[in-house]
Formats: sequence, structure tokens, C-alpha cells
Amino acid sequence: MSTTVKITAAEVNKLRQATGAGMMDCKKALVEAEGDFDKAIEILRKKGQKVAAKRADRESSEGAAVAKLNADNTVGVAIVLGCETDFVGKNENFLALASQLGDIALTTSSKEEFLAADFGGMTVAEKLVEQTGVIGEKLDINAFEKVEAAYVGSYVHINKIAAIVGFSSVVDNIETLGKDVAMQIASMGATTLSYKDFDPAYIASETEARIAVIEKDNEELARLGKTLKNVPQHISMAQLTPEVLAQAEEAAKAELKAEGKPEQIWDRILPGKMDRFISDNTTLDQEQCLLDQNFIKDEKKTVATYVSSYGDVEITGFKRVNLG
Repeated sequence: MSTTVKITAAEVNKLRQATGAGMMDCKKALVEAEGDFDKAIEILRKKGQKVAAKRADRESSEGAAVAKLNADNTVGVAIVLGCETDFVGKNENFLALASQLGDIALTTSSKEEFLAADFGGMTVAEKLVEQTGVIGEKLDINAFEKVEAAYVGSYVHINKIAAIVGFSSVVDNIETLGKDVAMQIASMGATTLSYKDFDPAYIASETEARIAVIEKDNEELARLGKTLKNVPQHISMAQLTPEVLAQAEEAAKAELKAEGKPEQIWDRILPGKMDRFISDNTTLDQEQCLLDQNFIKDEKKTVATYVSSYGDVEITGFKRVNLG
């Protein structure tokens, strides 16, 4: 008959520090392992595997979004550590784990490499399983994105959204530019840099869908006797060929003539009308293209205009991650 091993508070605390598990779980594991520290860790790990298996089909749609930059701001990574509830997602220990994982992610080049990376003698993937057992909720890496550039800026919005953005060169006040543009990305959710990145088939289908929505809205507005919405024929600068713009200018001139405006003042009025035409017919770009969006800190400027105000610098790429 084996003698019961006396487990000290120091041993329990050491195991707790190593695994993050609760005090009672650590004590039980040490008792079961008869004081063998490594065996106790293995017991806790197996518990995590059992919990993870039971919760494999759960949604890990809460959690924390993290952005990390290297020392010289040339590499940035954004990850989402997912869990099941907002309560856990706000827990200090969980946020500390997310931060630690972000630091490790920064040293890897892909999600697969990240999950296989070392975390205190185990892989990141194993650490997630272990912590699933500790916390009692499914943990997962829901997003992994990386940007490398001459300079990388970042912004995190209340641990829910993280954005990283790369620039072609380092200019004066690049820190401000980096944070401002990353904040724009986090807030406005651009999906691509420029309208030039869109596939023509996507623009065509999106145009058809948007016109259909506006026409449906107009049916209801007409029934209520309200002013109808303008139905644009285009939604992207990619569609505004020189011919389309020339036709729009002729239509604007005809409108000015019909209004009885003297021809000598048309040159002062036409630029505003053309700007309005372009604005009305590039709604897709304004929503999804970072450079074409209105800058959130000064809506009179586009992001492209704001970036150019810093001199010879361009955005080379960006990534955005969020919960859900």
C-alpha cells in the first residue's frame, strides 16, 4: 500500500505557473502523480485533451484580437485567439495568453508553422489543448495574418479588431501615419487596396445586385410617395472609362444649358458635377478599397490623399482580423 505523498503549496504554485490550471486541479494532478511534476503536467494535458474532444464542435467566436510588431517595425502579425464566451475573452489571464501567442506568431511565417512552434516545451497547438482543459472552453487560433514592409503600423480596437499595414518607405511622422491608416482599416473594413484589384466579373455581378436593391427600394418609396433614390449605372472607377466620363460631361453640359447657365461659367461648375458623378458611381470602391475610402479623421480627403501628404510613401499591403 503506497504512502500518500505530501504536496506542498510551493509545488502546487509551481505547477499552476507552468500550466495556468486552477489550484485544486494542480493539487489533484500532483497527488495522482505522487509528486512527480512532469507526470502531473501530463495528467493536466490529458484532461485538456478530453475537454477539447468534448467541445470540438463548439463555436469559438469570442476571444481576443492581437497585433504585434518586431523591434524595428518591419514585420507585423495579427492573430485572433478564439474562445466560446465574452466572459473568458475579457479575462486577464486569457488576454495575457493571447499576447504571449502573438509574440510567438511574430517569429513564424504561417499559421501551420505557428501552431507547431514551441511554447514552454510544448507546441502552440498543444498549449491550446492544455488551456482548453484549464479554462473549460474551446480555444483556437481563428486568424493569422502577417505583413512585412519597410515600415509596419498597427492598431487594435478593444481586443476585438486588429489591423496591420505596410508602407514602402520610412518618412517623417511615419508612426502617426501608420497608426492612422491601421485605425482606418480596423474601422472601415476595407477588403482590398485599390479598385484595380477587382475582378471584372465581380464588379459586374455586384453592379447588378446593387441596382436590383435600389430599384426594389424605389418601388416602396414610390408607393409611399417619397423621393426615389438615384440608380447608378456604375459602382467602380474600373467602369468609368474615358468614354463614360465624356458622356457624363456632355450630360452635365446639357443640364447646365437647360438651366440657362451662361457658358462662360460652366468651367467653374463642371468639376463639381463630375466629382459628384464619380462619387455616385464608385460606391463599391468607397466601401471596399482602402485608398478610395474617405479618411475617417478628415472626410474631405481620401486615404490616398492623406498618405500622399506625407511625401514619397505608399501602402504596400494590409491585413485585418476580427472576432466571429
